[in-house]
Amino acid sequence: MGILAAAEAATENNSRFVLERFYDDLISVERKSLLTAETYKTAVKELLDWCRLKHIDYKTLGIQDLLYYLVWRKTGDSDRAGADELTIAKDISALRSFGTYLVRIGVWSENTALLLQRPRAKRRLPRVLAVEEVDKLLSVIDTSNPLGLRDRALFELVYSSGLRIGEVSALELQNLHLNERLLWVRGKGDKERMVPFGDEAVVHLRNWLEKGRSALVKNPSVPWLFVNYRGKRLSRKGIWKRFQELEALSGISAKVHTLRHSFATHLLAGGADLRSVQELLGHADLSTTQIYTHIDDEALRDCHRDFFPSHSAGTAER
Repeated sequence: MGILAAAEAATENNSRFVLERFYDDLISVERKSLLTAETYKTAVKELLDWCRLKHIDYKTLGIQDLLYYLVWRKTGDSDRAGADELTIAKDISALRSFGTYLVRIGVWSENTALLLQRPRAKRRLPRVLAVEEVDKLLSVIDTSNPLGLRDRALFELVYSSGLRIGEVSALELQNLHLNERLLWVRGKGDKERMVPFGDEAVVHLRNWLEKGRSALVKNPSVPWLFVNYRGKRLSRKGIWKRFQELEALSGISAKVHTLRHSFATHLLAGGADLRSVQELLGHADLSTTQIYTHIDDEALRDCHRDFFPSHSAGTAER
């Protein structure tokens, strides 16, 4: 091995080591959730990869280097897409946290990343499905086999309770109170909440537990509510991939999170108050929940234009 190759290998090993230590620090010292720690680790790995590409030692990074990196992330090139404002904002949060860690272990004398300003990402109205679209999406699931019973129960529960994909993946049997129609959910920041679910979800959960899960899980000590074909915990990626298949079969363009958006919007349209929906979704800030009121307003305007097109035109002229 040549001197240059040896140096590059040593740099890569050092980067991998500091990345793992940073991840451990996020969980044990900063008390970040596993999801946040994974997100920050991924963002910092992008930075360290860029440092190797540009032959820059991360220990000597200055504010100008960090700014060049963020511009590189945002612009993209022929091999990769540019990052949007929301992603850049998350990257900066990760870099600030990484800087705090480097200062704590004595690599940086000060946290240069704190000088970075997060962009104000424009909040776009999330995609929401009509009730008929949700029904169509769920109706394509083949419930003649255990995995189909699982998928119907899982996605029915996501829509019925407004769960995040990570929350439904982490559900254990002990979190489910079927007779009371309640879930004990651990959300962002390890905050816990009780969430009710509807009669349709009860039916499909019973079918899954009695006919589906029992066929896949041979070890009674497996705690997870939803499992894969090997009887192990169904991962976020596994849920996402299965939902993509349902998209293709149904012709409905959506994401798993779209069911959560639809849950909130349909509740508000049905007369639920904003504070109650905030509690059900596990939002720390009411302003996050308020976006669904804007979606409902948009839907009302669309309906008005459909039924009173001439009146809408006249209003625009005035």
